[in-house]
Amino acid sequence: MKTTPKNLKKCILPLLILVVTFAWSQSIGTYDISLTTIWNSTDHTSVPGSAHWSPLIGATHNTADEFVSLGTNATTGIKDVAEFGSNGVFTTEINNSITASRADQLLNDGFSPFAGNNSIAGFTDVTISEDFPLITLVSMVAPSPDWFIAINSLNMRSGNPAVNNGWKDTFTMDVFVYDAGTDDGVDYSSVNAQSTPFVPVSMITGFPINGNRMATVTFTYKSSTLGIDDVSAIENVKVYPNPAKDVLTITNTLNIIDSAELYNVLGKRVTTVTSISNNDLKMNVSNLRGGIYILKLRNQEGDTSSRKVIIN
Repeated sequence: MKTTPKNLKKCILPLLILVVTFAWSQSIGTYDISLTTIWNSTDHTSVPGSAHWSPLIGATHNTADEFVSLGTNATTGIKDVAEFGSNGVFTTEINNSITASRADQLLNDGFSPFAGNNSIAGFTDVTISEDFPLITLVSMVAPSPDWFIAINSLNMRSGNPAVNNGWKDTFTMDVFVYDAGTDDGVDYSSVNAQSTPFVPVSMITGFPINGNRMATVTFTYKSSTLGIDDVSAIENVKVYPNPAKDVLTITNTLNIIDSAELYNVLGKRVTTVTSISNNDLKMNVSNLRGGIYILKLRNQEGDTSSRKVIIN
């Protein structure tokens, strides 16, 4: 068959629909991540000379404890980060997880913050996929035998689809220090003494850190996109009865709908109801003239769905 411009349009349209559907297959949250040091004599027994951290490195992933886990032996990549501040092997481990579809991106800021308050490292505009909502970040505490800070398998999804499309709002959390279990040193200045055999990763609760936090990390929520589940949810909201006479009810048991606006056929808004509760929205239509109207539903993220409503 000869492909004419008209036929070409017929071919392209289904493709465009497919592309749009795929683009909404998962929600994306965007964050700034900043790690602020708290490494001083007030909070810790001692602070070594030239105290610093190695460049922050990590990944977003979908399998808990993918890269590090309390109570299990450290990987070679974690060992190298904790002992030498070297990210090469750990980068390979992350890339292997990406290939195996257990992770989707490497995070590496390339900056080594120094000890003391308010030395900051981090990332700007990190996009986190709903399919890979966990984040892990590690950095060497230097100098040290095999100690590192870690944020392990932090889930960035909130479980509440009505706010930020299900992504956590801005928050700050404490960061603590862990022993990789690969070196027997007990102080910042201990000489190298490889553990044989290695022992499981553990939190350092004794001297010289005494279980104190070493930093804080702030995840600043910036924006998000709507996932297919959220699109389906707003599209599946029930509106009844239709035709309606006195009251139009809009189901909102999942706290999806934030407002509902009713427009006449001329495009004039004739009534509005708003709610942020889990109760159904009730719209009084008893004073409206009979005819066809357009109901526009909107969630708290500004996404909308339109319905045709008949008023008797």
